Amino acid sequence: MKENFLRLERWTSGLSLYTACAMLMLAASLAMFQIVTRFVLEIPAEWTEVLIRFSLIWMVFLGIPTAFRQGAMVSVDVLYRWSPPRIRRLLDWIVCLAAAGLICIIIWWGWDYAVRGRVQSMAGLESLSMFWAYLAMPVGGVFSLIGIFGNLLDTQRLELETAV
Repeated sequence: MKENFLRLERWTSGLSLYTACAMLMLAASLAMFQIVTRFVLEIPAEWTEVLIRFSLIWMVFLGIPTAFRQGAMVSVDVLYRWSPPRIRRLLDWIVCLAAAGLICIIIWWGWDYAVRGRVQSMAGLESLSMFWAYLAMPVGGVFSLIGIFGNLLDTQRLELETAV
């Protein structure tokens, strides 16, 4: 069961990281396109600003799961290093549950925000609903939950930390 969850977690963390990287590439490409059209061709493309913001929002919320998976988001290093192994495991659980609680709140309110924003359209791209931009919060939150529990269950991570 644990191995299956860790396999799922590796797949979802990889997917979210690759998608976050693609969103960064999209934002950078659109920014270059915007610079060329605005300052070289003197025909600004306003729609690029909206898509840059859209891709940056998705990039952030899909990059967060990787940070959670690596244990980089919530860290109490000094206390962790000075504690015996049983206390370390207790600290792992406390941090995991606190982070998961926060992420659950983000998922709940992010979904509510997305549903309420579906009647809004993106300025410059009236055909797209703001639902798709706001959906990044609950989607990233679900990936983050998987990463948080993957970090907790990964015994290889624990072996590496005790060797330090």
